[in-house]
Amino acid sequence: MAIEGPFWRAIAVFRVASLVYAAVLMAQHRGYEQPLLGWLVIGVMALWTAAATFAYAAGPLRRWPLLAVDLTVTMACLLTTPYVQGDQQVTLGSMPVPATWIAAPVLAWAVRHGRRAGTVAAAVVAAGELWSRARVGEASVLINETVLLLMAGWLVGHMVRLAKQAEERLQRAAEMEAAQRERERLARDIHDSVLQVLALVQRRGRELGGEAAELGRLAGEQEAALRELVSVGPPPPLGTIDLRSHLARYGSPSVTVSTPATPLLLPAEAAASVSAAVGAALDNVRAHCGHDARAWVLAEFLDGTVTVTVRDEGPGIPEGRLEQAAADGRMGVARSIRGRMAELGGQVSIVSVPGQGTEVEITLTA
Repeated sequence: MAIEGPFWRAIAVFRVASLVYAAVLMAQHRGYEQPLLGWLVIGVMALWTAAATFAYAAGPLRRWPLLAVDLTVTMACLLTTPYVQGDQQVTLGSMPVPATWIAAPVLAWAVRHGRRAGTVAAAVVAAGELWSRARVGEASVLINETVLLLMAGWLVGHMVRLAKQAEERLQRAAEMEAAQRERERLARDIHDSVLQVLALVQRRGRELGGEAAELGRLAGEQEAALRELVSVGPPPPLGTIDLRSHLARYGSPSVTVSTPATPLLLPAEAAASVSAAVGAALDNVRAHCGHDARAWVLAEFLDGTVTVTVRDEGPGIPEGRLEQAAADGRMGVARSIRGRMAELGGQVSIVSVPGQGTEVEITLTA
């Protein structure tokens, strides 16, 4: 996985730094009985450091054979320590010839196969160091180094596991986002073509009557089913409501509701107020145009603004009638529509032409 890349690079840097540290320790210890053997071990470590760096950089090679060879070479270098030190190097706390370089395969096992593999590799290396130090009388200082190796193997494996899980979640989220974007694109295309054609067939069928009316009814059912299908998406954020679900309840044989394919998210209170204002406008249509009067509800979202339009083909509102109704105490439009939107900072525009119907436009910033 891509997330492993930085870990392998870090292990490569650790190998080089540990190699330099081991060489410095070898140069400082003049009491080794077999210094030539010690420098030979340092040479083997240098060659394997270069080989392992290139091998682990290639993803296909990061398998059990490479890990096994890595651990074997490290153990071989570690187990030469008693022969390099001899009987003279019995100073309490002296480092083995490879020094901290022995931790490299532990880290590699942990990164590749997780906590258990890292812990197993640490136990193997710790056993080898126990044998090495026991030969020169230093077994009493092993416990701290053993604990550190085991902790390194477990913790690094755990960190890599968490990183892989995070990468998988991120990948799934990216795939879901891409799928959602594609779904929204298809929904827009469907909304701009198929849904509009079905709505037109439904409206014209009802106007023509007869067999065409039945065709219009079927088109209306298919429009509703298709709109529901393309509208399915993730749940809205907490505290918000999709206005489309409110407006859909007003759909009927005499009321056509058209909404975008994408959610119209509003705070719950705002969505309820807009829905109530639309309901009040439709009540006015039924009261003044008849229960079977045709009406259309259109919801749109543009530049952060939600616009809901209620249109009918009734006789229209005579000039001055709204003002007269307010003066007479009939506050249906003033309170139920304009009042609700004023409380939310929205606007209401009413355009009516006698004999040509009325259009109520409700605008609210989302």
